[in-house]
Amino acid sequence: MTAASDTAETLLAELPPAAAVWCSGLRKRYKRRTAVDDVSFTVRRGEVLGLLGPNGAGKTTVIKMLLGLVRPDAGEVLLLGRPARDPKARARVGYLPELFRYQPWLTATEVLDLHVRLAGAAIPDAERRGCLALVGLADRAGDRVGGFSKGMQQRLGLAVALVARPEFVVLDEPTSALDPLGRADVRDLLLSLRAKGVAVLLNSHLIGEVERVCDRVVILDKGRIAASGSLAELLGQRELRLRLDEVGAAAEARLAAAGKLTRDGDAFTVALGDEVAVPDLVADLVGLGVRVHAVEPGRISLEERLLDILRTGNTEEPA
Repeated sequence: MTAASDTAETLLAELPPAAAVWCSGLRKRYKRRTAVDDVSFTVRRGEVLGLLGPNGAGKTTVIKMLLGLVRPDAGEVLLLGRPARDPKARARVGYLPELFRYQPWLTATEVLDLHVRLAGAAIPDAERRGCLALVGLADRAGDRVGGFSKGMQQRLGLAVALVARPEFVVLDEPTSALDPLGRADVRDLLLSLRAKGVAVLLNSHLIGEVERVCDRVVILDKGRIAASGSLAELLGQRELRLRLDEVGAAAEARLAAAGKLTRDGDAFTVALGDEVAVPDLVADLVGLGVRVHAVEPGRISLEERLLDILRTGNTEEPA
């Protein structure tokens, strides 16, 4: 090997790994309907990205284009630094589709064995058993899948997505059939994947779960990106809810100076600016003769932000 090739390999080794997903200008039409139009985003390594939007927004079509299951009419996709159509890239991806069925005559262990062979991965038996234990199916490893409940099949689907040591995991509605305990287990699982540097794309209608685990969110509406960003960017607005008596003109002006003010009887809501200190505001109100019955700091929820975007088209970042 020449000195030049040694230098080139050293430089390549020192480069940071490519993003788990990079897509640009994705577009897909089905006859006269445009399902996806000019969608671009990135999923970084070790990041959990939430994909949100109403039914028919194009989320599943985007996922299928990312995985090479549907060919886009326009746009490009790189999966782990390779074209999405490259089998070497897809071999390092775990996928749990929204709708799936396993052969009912197979046991849970046999389903995992089959998918390990399909992935061409060398996974020891102990690690496969550990994967079933990770999703809570250790004691059902030898049972036939046909006797599994929907929740158990969902857990098996998670094990299938994870068994081949993926670097990127796509989960399409992973908690749809799970009870609250199962949803908590999935949440812990996602956090553990992130800690290991595995990238995750999560499509879920359970917005509370997305808010708990996702680093960034992409919101789709009618096939286009309506908003995207970190949770801090999308949910940056701080709110202060107060119940007050004896609010004069000077006190109301003080509240309005703190941020956008709305009033309903004795209930006041202030969208606080970045520099506003809540204790100072309350002290000023008391000094102006206001009787303070309740103070409730809060932050706009992801559900509220999503509904605001979808109903009004307001994609501006909150104050």
